[in-house]
Amino acid sequence: STIAANVSAALASQGKRVLQVGCNPKHDSTRLLLHGRTPPTVLDYIRVTPVDKYQIDDIIIPGEFGVDCAEAGGPEPGIGCAGRGILTTFEMLDKLGIRNRGYDAIIYDVLGDVVCGGFAVPIRNEYADKVYVVTSGEFMSI
Repeated sequence: STIAANVSAALASQGKRVLQVGCNPKHDSTRLLLHGRTPPTVLDYIRVTPVDKYQIDDIIIPGEFGVDCAEAGGPEPGIGCAGRGILTTFEMLDKLGIRNRGYDAIIYDVLGDVVCGGFAVPIRNEYADKVYVVTSGEFMSI
């Protein structure tokens, strides 16, 4: 998440329109861009909002350097499928017109330590044109 936030910030500081989507049930991917705030997750939003009231600006939160931020959220560990939550999030963003917002880059911060097929959604369902795998064992990797 530290790497994703820094890449998002670097691209935005070059004048790019950037969206970072946190694909982690802990919903902490965008905390550095939001000064420690935790945004509402897409899955929580779906649980409490009637379908006819869905609005994209309720789940896309502007962050540092103008990076737009969204967090998928997910179930508590051991309860439910986090990968399915990511798929639900991507479908929701699509329905609300995320592809029409003119982003130059969308950064999907996806966990790398799980085996669930849902975490391959950015690749499988053509949400991503390129995929970079970045690994690090430390919090302050950049």
